[in-house]
Amino acid sequence: MSKIKLRENFIKDRVKLALTEDLYPYGDITSNLLKNNKIIKAKIISNQKAVVAGLLFVKQSFKQIDKKIKIRLIKKDGHLVQKNSVIAVIRGNPNSILTAERVALNFLSHISGIATKTNQFVKLVGKKCKVCCTRKTLPNYRVIQKYAVKLGGGTNHRFNLSDEFLIKDNHIASASLRELVSLAVRNKRGKKITVEVDNLKQLKKIIGLKFDTVLFDNMSIKNLRTGVQLVKRYYETEASGNINLKTVKSVAATGVDRISIGSITNSAPAIDFKLEI
Repeated sequence: MSKIKLRENFIKDRVKLALTEDLYPYGDITSNLLKNNKIIKAKIISNQKAVVAGLLFVKQSFKQIDKKIKIRLIKKDGHLVQKNSVIAVIRGNPNSILTAERVALNFLSHISGIATKTNQFVKLVGKKCKVCCTRKTLPNYRVIQKYAVKLGGGTNHRFNLSDEFLIKDNHIASASLRELVSLAVRNKRGKKITVEVDNLKQLKKIIGLKFDTVLFDNMSIKNLRTGVQLVKRYYETEASGNINLKTVKSVAATGVDRISIGSITNSAPAIDFKLEI
């Protein structure tokens, strides 16, 4: 379960922006044709198996349109649901419910998609290896996407560039690796230091330097296994680079401590939900 706490004001602000985008400048001109005040019941239903995530955004979407709407959540964030599962029951004015419908479902579909994709990777790698997200996130929505990763059973990598020293290939191309590590150690202030390598020759040059994690990037399974064996006594190990559902199990079997996967946030398919009256 996610330990990330999304503040209520944060959720309100994101939902307000989304509703403004959808309703500017004249509101829902179609739903406004519905003039009756009859209270109806609607259900949000999952059209596929998924890990549900984003229900706080769903509630807020309806509440910002009409405070009188009643929402009963049948499932909770982090629950695994089957196809045709009822996620929530909503009661209120049809005009209000239909106006908020798309924004509510967009948040739910996107956030659940990330949680579901993450969970697929987590189930394949087992308990000895962590599945991590990266900074490959939608600008200004990183905390939401990382919240979804946690709900799917994954682990958050650094939130931003201030969280950890991550010395990558382009840094090394611009300066001496030993100098960069030395400077990072001097300015560490409790931050982790990770050094990226993409071949065994690079790896052997950095063994003995004072840092925390070796990041193996785009290495073959054979070389990755060899690299892990060389350094696992000294450093934490991480693998990255075009890792997918077909290859992740083999990567985990090399003994790496964690696997970072950009696709769980930047290209997870949305989950199909529907609102049914």
